Amino acid sequence: MGKKVKKEIEPPPKDVFDPLLIESKTAATVVLMLGSPEEEVLAKACDALYKFASKGDENKLTLLGLGAVEHLYKLISHEDPIVRRKAIMVFGIMASNNDVKKLLRELDVTNSLISQLAPEENVVIHEFATLCLAHMAVEYTTKVQIFEQGGLEPLIRLLGSPDPDVKKNSVECIYLLVQDFQSRAAVRALNVIPPLLELLKSEYPVIQLLALKTLEVITKDRETRIILGENKGLDCLLKILETDEFSDLHVEALAVLGNCLEDVHTLQLIQQMGGLKKLLSFVGVSTVPDIQKNAAKAIAKAAYDSENRKILHEEEVEKCLINLLETDNDGVKVAASQAISAMCENLASKRAFGLQGIPQLVQLLSSDNEEVKEAAVTALANLTAASPSNASAVAEAEGIEPLVKALNAQRDGAIANAATVLTNLAMQEPFRVNIQSRGIMSALAEPLCSTNSQVQSKAAFAVAVFGCDADARTELRNAGGLGPLVELLHSKNEDVRRNVCWALMVCASDELTAVELCRLGALDILEEINLSTGRKNNFSEAALEKLLDNNLSQKYSQMGYLSSSNIITDGFYDCGQIKPGMKFLSLEELSVQELTDRRAIIFINAKPREDVLAVEEKAQDSSYEQTTLSPSISRKDSREKASSLVSPMDKKQELSGQWSSPSKSSTREKGLRKGKGKKEEEKMKEVTQIISKVQDEINLENSHWLPPPDFILLDYINDASKTILPLTTTRAQVVALAQW
Repeated sequence: MGKKVKKEIEPPPKDVFDPLLIESKTAATVVLMLGSPEEEVLAKACDALYKFASKGDENKLTLLGLGAVEHLYKLISHEDPIVRRKAIMVFGIMASNNDVKKLLRELDVTNSLISQLAPEENVVIHEFATLCLAHMAVEYTTKVQIFEQGGLEPLIRLLGSPDPDVKKNSVECIYLLVQDFQSRAAVRALNVIPPLLELLKSEYPVIQLLALKTLEVITKDRETRIILGENKGLDCLLKILETDEFSDLHVEALAVLGNCLEDVHTLQLIQQMGGLKKLLSFVGVSTVPDIQKNAAKAIAKAAYDSENRKILHEEEVEKCLINLLETDNDGVKVAASQAISAMCENLASKRAFGLQGIPQLVQLLSSDNEEVKEAAVTALANLTAASPSNASAVAEAEGIEPLVKALNAQRDGAIANAATVLTNLAMQEPFRVNIQSRGIMSALAEPLCSTNSQVQSKAAFAVAVFGCDADARTELRNAGGLGPLVELLHSKNEDVRRNVCWALMVCASDELTAVELCRLGALDILEEINLSTGRKNNFSEAALEKLLDNNLSQKYSQMGYLSSSNIITDGFYDCGQIKPGMKFLSLEELSVQELTDRRAIIFINAKPREDVLAVEEKAQDSSYEQTTLSPSISRKDSREKASSLVSPMDKKQELSGQWSSPSKSSTREKGLRKGKGKKEEEKMKEVTQIISKVQDEINLENSHWLPPPDFILLDYINDASKTILPLTTTRAQVVALAQW
């Protein structure tokens, strides 16, 4: 046997580079390796970067600063599948960082990522490409890009992927995309309902949850709800609610059902299946606030349709909602109150709530939560509308006091609806008196200053309702409510203007309020409104007429005549006809003007103050001849008798210090009786001196201005009364008065 000869190892070719193992300890070196032409180097570099980026957000920012994203963007379209897969893995991990997402949007990577969703691609590529798209779909601009670049179709297809991570990422991305209405319509056309219903059977709760959230969004569209019913989606949802193991999905399942209940056909179908009764029973026993809240919201949505309200009433939904009012969660109370408001459109439901639910709602008016208070008072507004029995129930539940307090709530809705409830209660006289005694007019002063048109309208309407009482008008006047009320005449809102005009018409029923309203400019604004065909209304015309009828001095000055129903009383004065656009001056304003040679101002005041009457009694020992005030109110007679008026200078001397204006308190008869002469003048001087002293004392005691009394006119009226009233027939009285 021959001896074995050892084979010699051939040396490597001289032009081949010997393999070199590099151990890098810095990310910068690995990022540089991304520029290598060798697939193996690229793959190992991507592996290293994936591990580095997975450790935290700071590492992602480090790679971003080193320019890794730009290199990786080139590699996601690499011809080598391993390099491509590993580059997309790094992309998927880094895309969770906001700064990285911003750069990805600038690089427009969505189109490249969508192209990686092809069926033939590796499942790992699908996983991380969908993960990257899900991270980026949070931004609206990226949503639009994915939609326009046809990303929905491959994402819906991947809902059927065998890999749960791909399913999870795909459904999450779709959920984010369907927040936009265009995508909702697109997924319906792409038949997304069946694969979503399949995901409800997944063993992974996160996938089931995302599927339900997606269904909740897309079932806001009626067409999608129809498709869901056709695919037996309602059965799936009800089974979830019946299964205790799926308790973590009950909230979202209820939200989807809530959308479905909006359709009459769907609600009828659920009722026929026995699902509605099960649903209400489920809500009744549940103690989870989110479940209770979503159930109440679902009922509220359904109750916006009249047929749905009938179905819900048949299932005694009122009991369920009343029970929800007694929970400890504010969100549930708000949702239940809103559902009650919606159900009130059904008269049978309104009666049912009146028997049981009103006391609970009244209690909620004292809640510290403003949203709860608003929802409760809104429900009460709907319950008491055109329902005297429910209004009585509110009063019996001691709801008046908290309702008045609610007029100063923080939310506009609470204020407006509180005013509505109070006006509904005021339709019954005992309740109106009760409300008024609690200072309703003072409480309305602040809402009248609101910038919310609904609050303004409701507050003005409340003033119109409660202003029929003289004490209420006085309260509003003292609370400073007339000023804001007049300002609201400038509102551009038609309802506000109408209700304000109504309120002004009611408030102008007494002279003091009418004069104050005129002083605030209400008359001028109403005249301006009535000149506009677009702004005037029946109440604006009635308010103007009412203001003038209770301010006869201004009416006579502006129009030159009084109606047969207008009766002159103490305080009337004739200062002459004013020109259009000129301000009508009060007696106090006239009293401080300098004397002029113009015509005198005729003023009637035969009702002096008590302290002045006492002085008059002392002065009665000295008899004097009476003078008369012309009873005529026509402009013509005023001119004819101007020559018989006492001159302004004489009158100034008679009432020195008190009446220094050119106005006159009375006119005298054309001549005093003959034979009296100087004696009468001396007596007159004595009386006027006494009156002047008393008036000075009164002025010191009272800082506010008072008009001068006319004792001569008072005596004249008293003498005429003594002569005329004893006559037995009206004819005799009229004749005697004419001859007087």
